[in-house]
Amino acid sequence: MKVMDMFNLSGKVAIVTGGGRGMGQFMAEGLAEAGANLVLASRKVENCEETGKALAEKNGIKYLAVKCDLAKKEDIDSLVDAAMKEFGRIDILINNSGVTWGAPTLEFPLDAWDKIFNVNVRGVWILTQKVANIMKAQGGGKIINVSSIFGSRGSLEIAHPAVAYNPSKAAIEVLTKNLAVKLADHKIYVNCIAPGFFHTDMMGYVFKPGMENMLNAMLGVIPLHKAGEADDIKGLTVYLSSPASDFMTGAIIPLDGGMAAK
Repeated sequence: MKVMDMFNLSGKVAIVTGGGRGMGQFMAEGLAEAGANLVLASRKVENCEETGKALAEKNGIKYLAVKCDLAKKEDIDSLVDAAMKEFGRIDILINNSGVTWGAPTLEFPLDAWDKIFNVNVRGVWILTQKVANIMKAQGGGKIINVSSIFGSRGSLEIAHPAVAYNPSKAAIEVLTKNLAVKLADHKIYVNCIAPGFFHTDMMGYVFKPGMENMLNAMLGVIPLHKAGEADDIKGLTVYLSSPASDFMTGAIIPLDGGMAAK
């Protein structure tokens, strides 16, 4: 197979949770540009609809926008059912959706801890198990989990007062490795991207006038001294979704401007 053909995703079907904005939108853009049809899922389905429509018009792909709260099993069931009804197959699953909650560590509420783990771990597992069974019947597939640089380290209270977030992402990284081993015989590849600081809507406030000191402080700890942009994750997403990565599974890939190397 020629190199460029390895990255062609024409006719493939990808579910992207949190696909309407931020990192999920960036990843969906890469998949659409490579030819994949999209199922975009989020609690804010209007964002998925807007993103899907724009990508379909630009790239000539098909899309489906589905309202889904990963904390609710019935929403996950409906998401998978809708994807199969519309496209008849699922080739790629990107577990991007996640939540966080900020509060002082010694006062961190239990309901916030449960909310983070219900979405970031339990919801990811329920969706992955359902989709993996479909992939097994199809003869294989690609699963990409999205972790964080905080999945392998602690974080200062002043900078990141969300004590439950880090262990929830650490769980995703170990789940990635475990599933990669357990699903290998079914030709289901499971890898994980661990992003650092990206220029998303969520982080947009630090790029506004008057926030220069905070922005410079954040960029100062990144060896490349810049924030990640859409193009910085699109290529990796396509690689992990395509035959080009058929000898890679169980990998946790830092995408952080060099922070993990420090």
